Formats: sequence, structure tokens, C-alpha cells
Amino acid sequence: MEKLGMNEIREKFLSFFESKGHLRLPSFSLIPKNDKSLLLINSGMAPLKPYFTGKETPPSKRITTCQRCIRTPDIERVGKTARHGTFFEMLGNFSFGDYFKKEAIPWAWEFVTEVLKLPIERLWVSIYEQDDEAFEIWNKVVGLPTERIVRMGKEDNFWEIGTGPCGPCSEIYFDRGEEKGCGKPTCGVGCDCDRFIEFWNLVFTQFNKDEQGNYHPLPHPNIDTGMGLERIATIMQEVDSIFDVDVIRGIIEFVSEIAGVEYGKDAEKNVSLRVITDHIRGITFMVSDGILSSNEGRGYVLRRLLRRAARHGKLLGINDTFLHKVVDSVVEHYGEAYPEIIDRKDYIKRIVKLEEERFKETIDQGLAILEDYINELKAQGKTVLEGSKAFKLYDTYGFPLDLTKEILQESGITVDEEGYSKELEEQRIRARSSRKEDNSLWEQDIYSTLGDIKTKFIGYDNYESTSKVVAIVKDDQIVDEAEVGDEVSVILDVTPFYAESGGQIGDKGVIESENVLVRVKDCKKVGDKFIHIVNIEGGIISVGDEVKARIDVTSRMNAARNHTATHLLHKALREILGDHVHQAGSLVADDRLRFDFSHYQAVTKEELKAIEQRVNEKIYENLEVEIEEKPYDDAIKEGAIALFSEKYGDKVRVVKIDDYSKELCGGTHVRNTSQIGLFKIVSESAVGAGLRRIEAVTGLQAIKYLEDKEEILKKVSDLLKVPEKELVSKVENLQQIVKAKDKEIEQLKIKMGVTLSNNLVKSAVSLDGVKLVVSKIEDYDSDGLKAIGDILKDKLKTAAIVLASPAEDKIIFVGMATKDAVQKGIHMGNVIKEVCKAAEGNGGGRPEMAQGTGKNLYKINEALNKALDIVKEQLKSWQKT
Repeated sequence: MEKLGMNEIREKFLSFFESKGHLRLPSFSLIPKNDKSLLLINSGMAPLKPYFTGKETPPSKRITTCQRCIRTPDIERVGKTARHGTFFEMLGNFSFGDYFKKEAIPWAWEFVTEVLKLPIERLWVSIYEQDDEAFEIWNKVVGLPTERIVRMGKEDNFWEIGTGPCGPCSEIYFDRGEEKGCGKPTCGVGCDCDRFIEFWNLVFTQFNKDEQGNYHPLPHPNIDTGMGLERIATIMQEVDSIFDVDVIRGIIEFVSEIAGVEYGKDAEKNVSLRVITDHIRGITFMVSDGILSSNEGRGYVLRRLLRRAARHGKLLGINDTFLHKVVDSVVEHYGEAYPEIIDRKDYIKRIVKLEEERFKETIDQGLAILEDYINELKAQGKTVLEGSKAFKLYDTYGFPLDLTKEILQESGITVDEEGYSKELEEQRIRARSSRKEDNSLWEQDIYSTLGDIKTKFIGYDNYESTSKVVAIVKDDQIVDEAEVGDEVSVILDVTPFYAESGGQIGDKGVIESENVLVRVKDCKKVGDKFIHIVNIEGGIISVGDEVKARIDVTSRMNAARNHTATHLLHKALREILGDHVHQAGSLVADDRLRFDFSHYQAVTKEELKAIEQRVNEKIYENLEVEIEEKPYDDAIKEGAIALFSEKYGDKVRVVKIDDYSKELCGGTHVRNTSQIGLFKIVSESAVGAGLRRIEAVTGLQAIKYLEDKEEILKKVSDLLKVPEKELVSKVENLQQIVKAKDKEIEQLKIKMGVTLSNNLVKSAVSLDGVKLVVSKIEDYDSDGLKAIGDILKDKLKTAAIVLASPAEDKIIFVGMATKDAVQKGIHMGNVIKEVCKAAEGNGGGRPEMAQGTGKNLYKINEALNKALDIVKEQLKSWQKT
């Protein structure tokens, strides 16, 4: 058995199946396309589901891939075991109604024994207990002895998810030897120990399961196989862990060097090194595919991986941001197989560093909260932190329990770990229940049942067509006709209507004949079928009718202007902001365009002006827009830009704007940039961490936008009674007047505050040596209340102060206490928290300073009375201790 590296195994697998007539496809994005059942691609089969279900026609009936995957259910076990990881690669060969078991099984055997040269005597297989066909092939054709073919039940060797296509599977195992076993007499294939390791699963999709649980043979069965690259590399390199295979070990050693620790010397440090190494691989590819950190969905998965890795860096003693540096090692080891991460390395590193820096700020906030908890426990004479508070530190501020325990230990405090575990489990239950079980993984929509019906699109060059109605769908049912008033979907054999795709909206228009008028509101695409969403305005339309299909040319041309403008904008952004800019999404409508792109800070006014000017320059340069189809590899070599989230076939459509811009795009465009007329940026904003958005208008919409602005200027000019050219100086003069008035008001407030504080000092109540002031003050913001509080603290020496000021729609509360009052048990954070609750709001803070708001203005007096009661109770509790 040759000790092959991961990169060698990957290439040997893909080349082997190419030799068997398979089309090699690059790894799909980790972002599922048109699949709401998944957050992230988690298997080699997942991105190919449309081919298995018949929704789309595969580019070949035989396909092979090495797919990047992310799975997080076992995230807490990563680093602690030899096998668990969140990022992995899945090798697979697939047949869509072409070959079946008699080819798949011998080919699998040929690959593992002749290409990988695994020792035959150490190979075992499992099959579904009722799959005699698979047994015969393994035994009679391959020649595997009966005793090394293990029949197993449905739970182990039958693949199904809900209803739909399913079938038995056969798994190939490698015997690592008795020394890896558990020593039990029953030890064998399927045992939980580390002796028999399953590395390749061959799924034979040959049945369709209906709602009643009956299994019907599929007319065209499929093959779906999956072999974990890391797992087979572990076998080939004769190591004990996926973290010891060549590529992954190289990254671990890089992390070890940064941390200044040696891998393999300390169990706890080993866990941290493994976690960082596993997570940074997933992080790199997720960011490369355009995923950005957020509080939900796949963005939350990225944030969780990144913060978990950063926390383990802290446990290793790394206090600076470092993960962005480890990206270099990932790119070094994976760049040959995935060259896109080489191109996007700088972008990935900047996004990772930005999120690391944000987490560092969050950790610091968490430390301040934990310090408050410690002070509170000490004041109360307690030595155990509530589990709910430890969980809050983990859930909100990213503190692992170990870090919380370590900091508390310095103050002689422990954690209620049982309470923490309860909170953690409740969160998991909430997370599971919030995600509905999706058994529709393989369910076919109504359009998939229409068989081989296809629509020929001629709309790039033609705005109308003579077509035949081949299907009508009403209320999710296939019907033969539709009449006036019906809203239905119509499928034609030929259409000029562009279907919504690549951010561009679908065409509008009409479908008509002598007796029929149908208004097309939108057009979408399902597989090879163009779905015209229509209202029947006249006559009856029937399947088989010959009709004229005609798009709204004005709407199409407006969308084309906006689409070509997005290409000019993309290029201008990269020129002015830098090559790190990549398109992350777009909307091309007939009245506006929206363009999302990667960038780490707000675009300045000067940059926006330069970008807008550059686009308009290219419009006025009268550049030709050329469109041609060519092989994908040729287009990329020529410098065409491909989008992160798109998956391209062998042939691609290249939109070239003279020598200025070249992108892969399936949308509609003008033939010359001068047809755009004018480009005007309307807004620039943030839509996520490292993600910005520009909205703009073109053509007549841009002129209308400028006319509206001109009208506003005229109205302002009339109101201020100055010419438009003097508006700026007039507004500046008004601003100076307002500032002067504000200063006068502020000085008056200070004087009033001194007078007010003198009155409040007189009203102070003395409780056990603490002067207490609880009062409502009109027309003060939080800063004003704090200023009065500072005056009162100076005058009263030992004091607790709670002030409230009603505003238009809320009550502002501020609580302040002197240090010696805090030493006597006063905790303003707890006081204000309860006071705000009494007024239906939220608040909190430190023992000496806190603030918040209430929503119910009518409860201001009730809330202040509550403050008085709480302070009295805090002083009593302190006296008892």
C-alpha cells in the first residue's frame, strides 16, 4: 500500500472515473443553490439533487466530483476525537439513470485494489440484508469471500430521507488490525471501535417511497457514492487521526509555530490546535464562496466556527488576531486543487481579520460583565455563579465554560455547571424545533412531473415568437385550458421571454392569438422549462394552441441598460477600491439596479463620485458590447470574471465591453454603452460584515432622479428666500445660529441643574448612612441626568441616586452611586434593571453607574417607588452579611 498524499488521492479518484466516461465537475459552492432544505452543502450528492429528481438535465449521465462540505452537529467533539471534523471533502461518482450495481461495484473494487493498492485481505464490505443482487456481484463477479460480506439491517445499509427516491447501500471497510480493536469476541464490521473503518459508501437509488410507505422500483435507478477524502488518506498514510494526514498536519504545524507550542506534547493544547486547524479550513472556503458572518443562517455557522477557533487561540496563549495568518497555510495546501482560493486569498484574510477584531471587542465586553458578576457575588457573600449567567457569557459573548471557570477560580468562585448544561440543552432544543423537519428533499414539484417538456429560448435576438402551448398549470395542478380571470402558469415550446436569473428580473409582455389575450407578469425557469406567470384577460387558452409571444420591449431595454451598467460598476469598483471587490449579489430590474459587493468600510463620498464618473465615462466612450459563447476554461484564462455563487457548465456566455470589462453572464444587455444614457448612484450602505450595497438608476430613471433633486433645491431656495447658488452659505449661517442657541440652552441647563441639585440635596433621604435621591426631572436627556448625578455625588458624599426624565415615547432612567455606597451593598445595575422592567423597558449596568429606558410613560412614578424599595432592600441585605 503506497502512502499517497491527499492531493494525489483526489486526483487519482477523479482521473479514474474520467477514464470510465464520467464528466469531472469542479466542487460546487458551499452555498446550496435553490435548496431551502440545507444551510450548507454537507455531502457530495447535495448539489446534484436537481439531477437526481429530474428538475434539471445533467450535463452528463455520468459525473464525478470532489465536493467540499461542512457539517456542524458534532462540533463539540471536534479536536477531541480522531475522526470528527466540520470541514471535509467527499469524493463521489454518480450515475443518473445510466449504469448501476454491476458497474459501480466492480469499479469501486478496481479503484481501491488496483489504483490505491489497498491489501485485498484487509477489505470488507457490508450490504443491505435483502440485497441479494449486490451480494452476487461482490461474491461472484468481484470474488470477495462470503465471510467478508456482512449483511446489515435497514438502519445501517438503506438510504432514505422521508419520501421519494431511496435504496440499499453497500459500504467498504478497511481492517486496521487487531491492535486497533476493542478485544470483544463480537468485534467486526459495524463495531464502534477503531478497528474496522468505513471509507466508501455506494448508494443504489432504485426505489421510490410513497406517502403510504410503499417502495416502487424506479424505471431508471441511480448511483450515488461518497468516499471521505480525509478518511481514506488516514488509511493510506497509516496514521491514527485525520489531523495527522499530510495536508492537515501541515496546517497544524503552522498554527503550532504561531502559538509557540509543539503538537503532540499536551492533550489540552492538542485539542485547541485541532479545533483551529479544522475550523480555519471551513472558514477559508466559506468566505471564498461569498458567505459573510451574521447572526443567522449560514452566516452564523461561519461566525461560530471563527469565534470558536479564536477562543482556542486564546487558550493557547495567542492574544493577537492570528487566524487570517493561518489562511496562508490553507491556501498553500489546498490552492492546487482549488485555485479560486489563491485568487481570493487577500479578500478571505481581510474578512477573517475583521471578524476576529470584532470578536476581540466582544470578549473584552464579556470580561467586563464577568467582573460585575464577581463583584456582585462577593458583595452577597456567594461563591457559585449561576449556570444561566455562565451560559449568557458563552452565548452572547463567546466565552467557553473553561475560560469562565478559569477566571472565576482566581476569586475562589465556581460555576453551577448543571445549570449551565441545562441552558445549553434548552438552546439546542429551541434550535432543533425552529428548523422544521424537511422531508421534501426528494419531492418533485408539479413541473417535474411534466416529463421531457423543454422550452427553447430565443429571446437574446428575438422579441417575439410563434409558439405552441405545451402545458398549463393552475393551482398547482396540470390543466388543459384556462379562461378569463384565471391566474396560471403557461409553458411554451419556444419563447422570447427572459426568465428571472442572475439577478435580472423576468420579462413582461403578452401571449395572444386571434381569440386569446394573456398578460405575462413574470417569467421563471424550472430546469429546462420557462414558466410564464400570467393573467388571462381575454378568451380561453388551451394546451396545443398556436400563439404569438411578445415581450414588453421598453421594460426589456431598461433592464438591459441596468444590467450592462452593473458590469461597468463592478469594473469601476475594482479599479477604484481594489481587486478585493467581488460581486456578492445583484438585482437588475427595469427601473433600478442594486449591486452588493465585498468591501470592509463605507465607500467615501470622493470614492463614490469617482466610481460614478468612471461608469459615465465608459458610457460616453460609446463602447461596443460583444457577447460570445466559449469553453469555461478558455473564458477564465482570458480574464473573464466568474461569480462566487454561480456554477457554470462547460460552455459559458461571455459579455465583453470593449477591452474594459469581461464577465460570465446569461443576462440581456445593450449593444453599445451609449444606449445606457446616464448612470447615477442613489445610495451606498452596509448590508453585513464586509459587505456593501450600491443602488443606482440609469437612462430616463436617472434623468427623473435628477429632476426630483432639482425640484427639492428649488423648494428649499424658495423657503429660505435665497438663490440656489447661495444655499450652502445660507445653511452654514443657520447652523452657526443654531449652535449658538444650543450653547445658550446648555448653559441655562447647567445653571438650572445647579439650582435643581440644591433642591434635590434638601430632599435626600438618609438610610443607614447613605443619602438617597429618587426624582423625576423634566426635559433632560441621559447626559443631562448624569451631569446632575455627578453634582449630587459631590455634594452628598455617600449617595445613591435614581433620576428619571419623560421623553416623547419613553422614560430615560439613570442610576448612580458613590464608591462607599457600593461598598455598603448598593448595585445600581440591578436597581435600574428592575426599575426599567417596572416601566416595561430594559436597562442595567455596573454597581456605580447604570442606565436604561421604560416604554410606559404612565408608570414613571411606580418605577421610581420601585427604586426606593430596591435600594432599601440592598442596604438591609448588606447589614445582614
